[in-house]
Amino acid sequence: MKKRVVVVLLMLLALVTTACSGKPAAKRTLVEGDPYSDTQFLMGTVVTVKIYDKGKQGALDAAFSRVQQLADQLTVNQKGSEVDKINQNAGIKPVHVTPSVYRVIAAAKHYSENSNGSFDLAIGPITSLWHIGFADARKPAQSEIDAKLPLVHYRDVVLNKKQQTVYLKKKGMAIDLGGIAKGFITDEVVKTLKKQHVTTAIIDLGGNIFVMGKSPKDAKKDWNVGIQDPKKPRGTAIGTLPASNRTVVTSGIYERYLKVNGKVYMHLMNPKTGYPFDNELMGVSIVTNKSVDGDALSTATFDKGLVDGMTYIEKLKYADAIFVTKDKRVYVSSGLKDSFKLFKHSGYTLANVAKK
Repeated sequence: MKKRVVVVLLMLLALVTTACSGKPAAKRTLVEGDPYSDTQFLMGTVVTVKIYDKGKQGALDAAFSRVQQLADQLTVNQKGSEVDKINQNAGIKPVHVTPSVYRVIAAAKHYSENSNGSFDLAIGPITSLWHIGFADARKPAQSEIDAKLPLVHYRDVVLNKKQQTVYLKKKGMAIDLGGIAKGFITDEVVKTLKKQHVTTAIIDLGGNIFVMGKSPKDAKKDWNVGIQDPKKPRGTAIGTLPASNRTVVTSGIYERYLKVNGKVYMHLMNPKTGYPFDNELMGVSIVTNKSVDGDALSTATFDKGLVDGMTYIEKLKYADAIFVTKDKRVYVSSGLKDSFKLFKHSGYTLANVAKK
């Protein structure tokens, strides 16, 4: 369920002068609206922070320190991380975790329940079996998948809020927070920057975009965020929407994949079948106030497909979505219909979801 290991193809780009350079940026002095900016490769993805407040260059260090701290605690594939300890003790004993780790696991459990398992934090046995995005990625045998599926169930993840412990009921179980960790860390970076009295910034964790404040070009206007064309080079948008003090998170099918005998298998895993999702969707972008919500919802809606995914989003008062299908149609939830602008020359067409 790990999404977007290096750069999510359908990622959202802030449409500012330096947002689409594609090159790691060095720290630099603010000159004529240019931000203090730093890009680092962390958690298997490109992390970029841009700060537009004068005199706040030092906040970059605080932001990246927080990213690294949480990455060390949450990474599944990092031996000795807190998540690794939880998985190693599956079926043995509860594991005490730090408050931050407990909060993100609690959020993952909430969305597993809220989505009726479309998002499942216990997907670890399946993601590790396929291991898409890594050198040893492979298509497992059906017998291997069948053996692992009984271990994938969020109800077997037991949380104790008072003791701050996490327990996996069955041996062989494993949680994988790849579908929510970047969102959680993005929100933590926002908190860190606010503590540093930063008011205007862009935080990008491999496609998890959060834009703080108003546009540095005009304090009365919102940021404009573009939706990347999945079939064109990075920086080519199919449309834009205003998103100040909001987050935009995208799940797509084409950045991390495994190709076997001409068939392409995406990295987003269906917890019910043990295979990658295979439906009409090419990408889902979630717009909400908290990146942790957007991260989990982007996976959950992808699992549900266009019709059920849109129904799910429309029931949530705090989130909106943009769905892009393989036939190059774009579907927008009701809360974005007046703000999302599709470029006429994009080659995509706005459409409405047919009612059941």
